[in-house]
Amino acid sequence: MSDLFGDTAGEIEGAPRPLADRLRPKSIDDVVGQDHLLGEEGALGRMVAVGRISSLLLWGPPGTGKTTIARLLAGHADLAFEQISAIFSGVADLKKVFEAAKIRRMNGRGTLLFVDEIHRFNKSQQDGFLPYVENGTITLIGATTENPSFEINSALLSRMQVLVLNRLTDEALDQLMDRAEAEMGANLPLEPDAKIALRAMADGDGRFLLNCIETVYDLSNGQTFDADGLIKLLQKRAPSYDKAGDGHYNLISAFHKSLRGSDVDGALYWMARMLTAGEDPLYVIRRMVRFASEDIGMADPQAIHQALAAKDAYEFLGSPEGEGQIAQAVVYLATAPKSNAAYLAEKAAKTAAKKTGSLMPPAHILNAPTDLMKDLGYGKGYAYDHDTEAGVSGQNYFPDDMKRQAFYKPVSRGFERDIQKRLSYFEKIRADAEAANPKADND
Repeated sequence: MSDLFGDTAGEIEGAPRPLADRLRPKSIDDVVGQDHLLGEEGALGRMVAVGRISSLLLWGPPGTGKTTIARLLAGHADLAFEQISAIFSGVADLKKVFEAAKIRRMNGRGTLLFVDEIHRFNKSQQDGFLPYVENGTITLIGATTENPSFEINSALLSRMQVLVLNRLTDEALDQLMDRAEAEMGANLPLEPDAKIALRAMADGDGRFLLNCIETVYDLSNGQTFDADGLIKLLQKRAPSYDKAGDGHYNLISAFHKSLRGSDVDGALYWMARMLTAGEDPLYVIRRMVRFASEDIGMADPQAIHQALAAKDAYEFLGSPEGEGQIAQAVVYLATAPKSNAAYLAEKAAKTAAKKTGSLMPPAHILNAPTDLMKDLGYGKGYAYDHDTEAGVSGQNYFPDDMKRQAFYKPVSRGFERDIQKRLSYFEKIRADAEAANPKADND
């Protein structure tokens, strides 16, 4: 049977049941924290109202009710409920489920198949669901903690509605605490600060919260715990963070966007979140080097040197001392003027190069090491820029058959303000040179 936020291998009659299992919701209305899906206007609320359930993918953090919701939906739609885990099941298990579902269908009853950790199935296993979903043999509900865009085959994903479950809010966790106290018939032996600490430790995971509450009741022995006592009793929970999973990309995205938004405190927070969760500091630094190039560029050419200095300092000092240099670089990058002009210029130049990749350079900027090449006009009329009064000749350097392009468009921030003035000066020289030599005008 399934507990409140997960499942168990089975249940022995008369055996003690975990608190989370005893508090398992009996109806959709009892599920906490997912009102955006289960309310009257929510996607699941509408399905329940009409008694018809489509194939779904429930995507959300651990302990948010995915298994419970699937079981309750089966009841509302009068479907037989089958549950497997992609961690422990293989092709043989799936075949048994499909055969049983076929028999039920012939007898006039449908089957809801709930697949926990569905992203653990490989491509061929995921493809195996397709015919049974398409012909209605099963209604498939998959549960995943990973981003389905990356983990679920597009063919299967197109046949399922993706619904996002939220991590439980403090209000939802408080509701679970109240239900636990009612079930236990006694107040939770925690001081107010300890309840706050317990919510923080749960980090939105209802199953973890209820398991902790059960431990507190079991070990209290008449004692009431403050926050420090609670932490000693339960030990600190490691932050929810998978260096190879979605949390990894969420935090690095938040870090990058905080830097781009010049929010130094936000950037320091996300840096600290990653480092305390065990992220490789060099991964964070690599993103900082990329950021210095893409989002600061020539607005502050020193930014990339600060990021690379953080790399050198960390490799020299290691943790934790080297992390101070990472923080210093974060402060520099977050407070530096921003420009993506160089980044956009690179993209624009590559696009133009792909379209005009066969055009030759103009003859006057080609070397002429042989007499034949000189006879063909190679190097003829080339002006050596250093010999001009301004140090810039204004000659054309684009292919003769290509109109001049403006890829680099600096912003009016930081060092790029000065670059704007230089480019305007170069453009005037170029215009004067074209006016003096119309044949060299590039159209």
